[in-house]
Amino acid sequence: MLDFGKSFLDGRRVFRDGKTARGFFAGVFGGIVAGGILSFIMLSVFFTDARAQFIGFSLMALGTMLGDALGSFLKRRLGIEPGKPFILDQLMFLVVALVLVYPFVLPNLYSIENIVLLFVVTYVLHTGSNWAANKLGWKKVPW
Repeated sequence: MLDFGKSFLDGRRVFRDGKTARGFFAGVFGGIVAGGILSFIMLSVFFTDARAQFIGFSLMALGTMLGDALGSFLKRRLGIEPGKPFILDQLMFLVVALVLVYPFVLPNLYSIENIVLLFVVTYVLHTGSNWAANKLGWKKVPW
């Protein structure tokens, strides 16, 4: 369990049992590995060099998992049941990742056009892949 079974101020568990430390760290590790491979293959236009890109991708991986946990935390505090659709499930991870990577990227990443594009593409890919996973029987719900 990611919350080690602890409760929040409202008396409810911080997270449900579905949020595990193993899953959290596996997600961060997988993102770091993928970022390392991408940094080795090509340099993004949003970073000054491969080192900054690797650090940025690693922070994106951490930010993604922190954002996912934050979205789950907020969803739980708002009383939204697990498995119910909620916009934070699709986008909170992107917000936190963008905040963490900010010191390592060139300013052009944060143009209005790029931010809108990131949110639209992320939402479409996230909801589309969840729908496909549901149809393939890999997820119980399509969101």
